[in-house]
Parts: sequence; C-alpha cells; structure tokens
Amino acid sequence: MRIAKTNANRRMGLVLTGVVAGMVALSFAAVPLYRIFCQVTGFGGTPQIVAENAVEVMDRTVTVRFNAVTDRKLPWQFRPVQRSVDLKLGEQGLAFYEARNPSARPVVGTATFNVTPLKAGQYFSKVECFCFTEQLLEPGQSVDMPVAFYVDPRLNDDPSMDDVKTITLSYTFYRADAETQESAQLAHSLSSSN
Repeated sequence: MRIAKTNANRRMGLVLTGVVAGMVALSFAAVPLYRIFCQVTGFGGTPQIVAENAVEVMDRTVTVRFNAVTDRKLPWQFRPVQRSVDLKLGEQGLAFYEARNPSARPVVGTATFNVTPLKAGQYFSKVECFCFTEQLLEPGQSVDMPVAFYVDPRLNDDPSMDDVKTITLSYTFYRADAETQESAQLAHSLSSSN
C-alpha cells in the first residue's frame, strides 16, 4: 500500500512540475505572442503594418493627431513635429517625430505604439515606422523619425465607426535593456578614442 502511495505521489509531483514549467514557458512567450496577435487583428488599438498603400481614396476625412510619451528612465526629449493632420480615407499621410538625447552618454531607446479610439486600430495602417527598432542617439544628437500611414477606407463601411472623426497615434519611447546600452557605450568609447 505504501509503495502505491509513493508512486502516486511521484506521478503527482511530476505532473505538477510539468504544469509549473509550462506556465513559466507561457509567461515568457506571452508578450511576443500578444504583440503579434495585436498587430494582426488591430486589437487594443494596435495599427496594422503594411508594405504599401494600395487602396482607393474616399471623400470622408478624419483628423489624425500625434502624441509622444517618454518613459522616465529614458533621458530623451521626444515629441511630434506636427500635432495633427487631416486626411481622406485611403490617402497616405507622412508625419515626423523628433527625438533628442540631451545627456552626455549614448542612449538606446525603442518605441511602442497604439491608436485611440481602440476600435480604430484595425483600420489604421502604417506603411513605414520607427517602432520596435532600437534607436541609438549619441550625446546631443537629434533625429527626425518618419511614420507613413493611411486610414483604411473600410472604416467607412463599419457602422460602429460612424462617430470616429479623430484618431490619435501615440508612441511611447522606452530605454533599451542594459546589455544594449552597454554595447552602445562601448562602441561610443571606441569611436571616440580613434
């Protein structure tokens, strides 16, 4: 009887260990999987990323506003160059954001983005974007970063979008991980010594 109980306890221990290992693996995969899900579906205000604008232009106009947020751990100044633009559905727009590193060290940042209202995310398509690409700014360096986009004309066919007159594209810049920062500072030190 005691041997059967011991075997049952071992089996239960192995099952629980497997469940914990699976949960840990899923927790590491959750963020990249969620990001892919949002990019594909437009869920959570995530704009679509497309290769080019190949849609017809319609008469309905929307105002696209631009917003910029900088995480407090990133010593940058980050702002949209223009506050808004009026575009017809399907018309390609081009906007610029400016980032400046006023610190005395090279700093690497990376941006995430979203669209509000959230329901408009599936209709907001970006053709070119600086998001999800690490950006290295040297001390005192300032750069303009373009984003090319359009609002899909299918928005006009969606009755739940009748109230949407303004869409806000918001970027948040974060400091890249410590390993990336160290690599940037090492490269800066090597180039400064030459």
